[in-house]
Amino acid sequence: MGHDHPTTGPTPQLRCGPLLEGDAELIDAATDVVDRSSDGAVHTVAAAVRDGSGRLHVGMNVYHFTGGPCAELVVLGSARAAGGDHLEVIAAVGAGNRGVLSPCGRCRQVLADLHPRLRVIVPTADGVGSVPIRDLLPFGYEQTYERRPR
Repeated sequence: MGHDHPTTGPTPQLRCGPLLEGDAELIDAATDVVDRSSDGAVHTVAAAVRDGSGRLHVGMNVYHFTGGPCAELVVLGSARAAGGDHLEVIAAVGAGNRGVLSPCGRCRQVLADLHPRLRVIVPTADGVGSVPIRDLLPFGYEQTYERRPR
């Protein structure tokens, strides 16, 4: 029995733009947290996000073999706990001078689902830039069920 394979088209072009005013502050905040708090094993990535009021929120990953949360997911919870909403831009920085990191696939999906207008600061061949989260997940899974509060 054959399987239908969709026709593959050209790979979508990533629209990476320059950092905007205030974006470097997020990188600095995440770098400060990871430099100050990394233990080299469990906590190795920090993230910072700016909300619609201009406030910065920071968070750090919790590595665990069962799939502990990435820094990007931790900072979403931290921002919400502090009353932050309408998140605008996020950056993650790795310990050991790894610099700005691009979000993993799971984080891309969560960020796109919960904050579809979010910009993400990413490393590029030309330095650091920013992209809309949807550009990092061009063929992302779309929920077909109604989201219900728990």
